[in-house]
Formats: sequence, structure tokens, C-alpha cells
Amino acid sequence: MDSTFPRARKPRLGYKIDQVEEFLQLARRAYDGTSEPGDEPMTSERIRLTAFAMQKGGYSTEHVDAALARLEDAFAAQERQDAARLHGDEAWLREARLTAQVVSNRLARPEGERFERMNPLVLGYNVRDVDKFADKLTRYFRDGWPISVEDVRSVVFATQRGGYREAQVDLVLDAVVDVMLAVR
Repeated sequence: MDSTFPRARKPRLGYKIDQVEEFLQLARRAYDGTSEPGDEPMTSERIRLTAFAMQKGGYSTEHVDAALARLEDAFAAQERQDAARLHGDEAWLREARLTAQVVSNRLARPEGERFERMNPLVLGYNVRDVDKFADKLTRYFRDGWPISVEDVRSVVFATQRGGYREAQVDLVLDAVVDVMLAVR
């Protein structure tokens, strides 16, 4: 049997094969313009936020994640072309600049106060880890310091009790990816 991706070696977990295949079919139809009635709209953001269940011997997470990153890039490029055609390049870049400014303002807050903190009994992202990465992002926005989309997509933070609220940090990272893809 042919597989779209290599499989995780048992007993390791990989992504659930049927979910990955179904998602890829939806994405392929959306990209080709052959969506079927009932298909949910496909966007670069939806691709970025997609998660799959795990199974023993499922698809290799590394290979699927790499493919999703390429797919997200392709949809982002298509979205930019569509927006430029409808509203012009300047409107697209103006929106990216506005998002970049909002992110920069958030990152300019004092260390330890950049995001809402969790209750001291609840785990959140490690404040020091997030602040250190936030400093790198600040240098990217302020000074053009090199950082890749993949660096932002793949960043992992340790957890700590009373850490930063994960959902807030993740939303800012998603916005950073949106800006980076918009100015490519």
C-alpha cells in the first residue's frame, strides 16, 4: 500500500492517517478551485491551526508538519495575489504594517508583563522563554534582524505555574507568521 507520508515507527505515535488524508483532499480541492458543496473554506490560517489526532504507526509528524508549512505558504501567496488584485498591493501591505505595529506594541511591554499570566496553580508558557523569543521578534520588526517563518512556527516553550496564557502567546505568534507571509 502506498502512503502519502512515511509512517512513524511503532510504538511511536504519528498523525491519524485518515484525518491527514481527508484534510489534504479538502486543501487540494480548495487550491484547485474544485471545492464541493459542504467543504469548509480553506485559508492559510486554517492550515496553520489544523491539528490531527495521534495513532500508533500514523503518519510521521515531522513530514506532515513540513508539508503543512509548504501548503500554508502556497495558500498565503494565493491570498495575497487575490487581495492585491481586488484591493491593490498597497492595501495588503497597509494591513500587514498595521498587524506588525499591534504585535510590536505587545512585544514592547516590560519583561514578565507582555501577556496575561495564569493563576499560580495553573501551567502556562515559561515567562523567560517567551520573553527571550519576544526580544528576537522585536529585533526582527525593529531592525530587520533575520528570523524565519519556520523559526516562529516551530518555537516551543517550556511550561511553568503562573506562566503566560498560552492562547494569547499563540495568537501573537500566528499574527507574526501572517505578517511574515504578507511581506514575502
